Amino acid sequence: MAGLLKEFKEFAVKGNMIDMAVGIIIGTAFNRVVDALVKQVVMPPLSILTGGINYTDKKIVLKEGIAAADGSVAVEEVAIGYGMLVQALIDFLIIGFTIFVVVKFINRFKKKAEDPKDKTVVTPKDIELLSNLNDLMEEQNKMLRERGGI
Repeated sequence: MAGLLKEFKEFAVKGNMIDMAVGIIIGTAFNRVVDALVKQVVMPPLSILTGGINYTDKKIVLKEGIAAADGSVAVEEVAIGYGMLVQALIDFLIIGFTIFVVVKFINRFKKKAEDPKDKTVVTPKDIELLSNLNDLMEEQNKMLRERGGI
């Protein structure tokens, strides 16, 4: 039992598990942002373009239902409900495209932040140090070439 607890502690303390937990929390919050963006910003104009068609109720009726005299259902309707699938595919395409646009927008800022020559955005320290190291190595190689060492 002690070995199992020790193993779990090692697993829980490793950075991977904490990174994963943070990723899940951020992903959940990001999901709400994307959901609001799609439902409140993207869908209203699309609803106007499609005339407000609701696909979720669309179906192909194979056999009509029969109602009993008292108003209850005597024979259930048999139908292929394709509307939910169509709606899910449309939602998937809209959400996928929206996420693509958001990630593309974020990556633009990320590339800008990682560019050590761009002084409008604060460059992360590790990128700055690597850039300085690269500049020093290029300068050293240039000096060696001038002396005939390379």
